[in-house]
Amino acid sequence: MQPNVSIIVPVYNAEKTLERCVDSILNQTYGDFELLLVNDGSQDASGAICDHYAARDSRIRVFHRENAGVSAARNLALAHAVGSYLQFLDSDDWITPDATASLVRAAEEYDCDLVISDFYRVVGERVSHKGDIDDDTVLTREEYAAHMMENPADFYYGVLWNKLYRRRIVEAHHLRMDPEISWCEDFMFNLEYIRHAQRFYALQIPIYYYVKTKGSLATQSLSITKTVRMKLMVFEYYHQFFKTVLDEDEYEKSRLKVYRFLLDAAGDGAVPPAILPGSTKLGTERLQVCQDLLAGEGVLYDAFRQRKLLERCLETVALRHGLTLAEIRLLLYLRQVESPAPRRALADFAGLSRSSFSLLLQKLSARGLVKAEELREAPDRKRIRLAFSPAADSLLTDLTAALLEYQQIAHAGFTEEEIAQCRRLNGRMQDNIRNTL
Repeated sequence: MQPNVSIIVPVYNAEKTLERCVDSILNQTYGDFELLLVNDGSQDASGAICDHYAARDSRIRVFHRENAGVSAARNLALAHAVGSYLQFLDSDDWITPDATASLVRAAEEYDCDLVISDFYRVVGERVSHKGDIDDDTVLTREEYAAHMMENPADFYYGVLWNKLYRRRIVEAHHLRMDPEISWCEDFMFNLEYIRHAQRFYALQIPIYYYVKTKGSLATQSLSITKTVRMKLMVFEYYHQFFKTVLDEDEYEKSRLKVYRFLLDAAGDGAVPPAILPGSTKLGTERLQVCQDLLAGEGVLYDAFRQRKLLERCLETVALRHGLTLAEIRLLLYLRQVESPAPRRALADFAGLSRSSFSLLLQKLSARGLVKAEELREAPDRKRIRLAFSPAADSLLTDLTAALLEYQQIAHAGFTEEEIAQCRRLNGRMQDNIRNTL
C-alpha cells in the first residue's frame, strides 16, 4: 500500500543535527508517510546515520550519491517518491509532532493544492514565531499571488519546507529544481508549481523549526558577475510569472510591486533577520513532555500519558484560535458537561479550583465564546447554565477534530474488532468505577 505523504530530506555533512530532524519525523502523530533521505556525498557520518535509521524503520528509504548539490538531491528523491503529497525538510531543522497531520488535514478538508504554514525561527537557544499568517484561510491563485507580491522576498513564499504539495501536479508538469542555480532555486520551483495549482490554504499554526545557519550568496564564493546574472534571471522569471497569473489590467496596476522583488533580491532579501522580537527560550514555545515520565508504569502514569496526549491534540486548536491551553481545556470540559450545574461541580469536573474556574470562564465569556447565566434555585443553591455562542462554532468543530485525532493516535495499528473490544472493556471498567463512586 502506497504512503499518503513522501517526506524528502537532502543530507550533506549533517551528523550533528540529522538525528533531531529524523526523530521529529518519526515521532509524527501522522504515520502514513515514507521518508526519503538523500545522502549527497557527505564526508562525515551522515550516510551511516541514514542507513541506521532505515534498518530500524521500513518507511525510510536512503539514497547515496556523489555530491551534486541540494537541488539534485531533491530531484533524485522526487523521481522515487510515491506519496500523494510531498513534504520537504532541511536536515538541520525539525518539525512539531502535529506538522504532517496539520498539513494533510488542511489539504484534504479544503481540497487544496498547496498548504503553506507558519514557522518558528531558531537562533542558538532562542526561538521566535514568524507570525505573519493572521488566520487560516483558503485562497485562489490570484489571491495567493497578490499576497506574495506584497512581500516578494518573504520566506513564506520562497522556501519548500513550510509547505505541502500535490505530487500529481509536480509529475504532470515534470517540475524539478534547477541544479544550475544556487540562489532562489526553491522559489523558482514554487513559482512554476503555483502556475498549475488552483486552491491554496494558509495555516496559521507554526509547525516548522527553521535554524538560522544557512548562508547567503555572499558566502557561496560566487563571482559578482554570476551572482548578478543569476538574480536577473530569477527576476525575469518572477516577472513573467505575474504576467501569466494576472490579467493585463491587474498586471499594469501591480507593475511597481512586481519590480520591488528586484530591489529585495539585490540585498539577498530572502534571508530573514536573525531573530524576531518577543523571542523565548527554546523548548517553551510548545507543550513538552518528560520522556522519563512517559516510560513509567502504573495507573498514575497511564492517566498522565492520556492527559498529555489530549493536551497535545488540543494545543493545535488553542494556537489556531489564540487561546491558552487552559482555556481550550476548559472549553472542552464545558462542552462535555450537562448544564445547568453547580459551580463547585463544574470546577471539580474540569480539575480546577473554583477561583481558577471562575477566572477562565470570565475570560471565555469576554471573548464572546460562552454565555454563563447564574440560576438561583434556592437561597443556598446556585447553578450555572452554559451556552456556546455562534462565534464558537468553528472552534467547536476543531475540538471535535482534536478528539478524533486523539482516538486515532491511541488506536493506531488496531483492527476494527480490536477497537470495538477496547470500547467494550473500557465501558465495563467505567461501570465498575461509577458503581464504586
